[in-house]
Amino acid sequence: MYWLCRHWLLVVSLMLGLYVGLPWLAPLFMKLGLTSAGNTIYLIYSTQCHQLPQRSFFLFGSKPMFSLAEIQAAWKVTDNPLILRQFVGNSAMGWKVAWSDRMVSMYTGLFFFGLLYWPLRRRLKPLSLWGFALLILPMVVDGGTHLISDLAGIGQGFRDSNAWLASLTNNVFPATFYAGDAFGSFNSWMRLITGALFGLGAVWLAYPYVESAFADAARQIEDKFQRAGLTL
Repeated sequence: MYWLCRHWLLVVSLMLGLYVGLPWLAPLFMKLGLTSAGNTIYLIYSTQCHQLPQRSFFLFGSKPMFSLAEIQAAWKVTDNPLILRQFVGNSAMGWKVAWSDRMVSMYTGLFFFGLLYWPLRRRLKPLSLWGFALLILPMVVDGGTHLISDLAGIGQGFRDSNAWLASLTNNVFPATFYAGDAFGSFNSWMRLITGALFGLGAVWLAYPYVESAFADAARQIEDKFQRAGLTL
């Protein structure tokens, strides 16, 4: 118990690193022909993510992401998300990471901000609930508008064309920035940025309290051992 109190961040980081890393092993296993292992990871993470292929990264293919039209052409012409999520890739396009770009950003953010917390822990005060709310608000807005947009049909909603943004910015950016979910598009950037903000907020809010709780527990254990005349 004392060891855990002193090394809790190492334990949490190792567990989180495993959790964050497994989705990236799925495409590697598929590439190596270990399809049972790859499909098992896809199945496990399908309970935590929509796994829509047009909003996911691909490895071992020609591009890191593919449009809905490209996926439909390579697989099935459907806008049913329950069917689309079943596409994991092929030898030409590469293989899908087992969760979406936003999930990658959220949990990778948790992992790396957790590592960054360690050297800053003595100077960093816990984030207030209002501060946490402000950091997750962009994800709530972005995710909420995606959800509403998808009610019109995958690939058919206002967040697919982002015509409102093109009008607002007077089309200052290329058309590929506004439409679709490809890497580098507005939608892609928003999912990555808002996911990272969530990771930052979660670590900043929770980790100082966890550190304080484990430090108190460690001191109590030390006091008990000192009173008993024992060494740790």
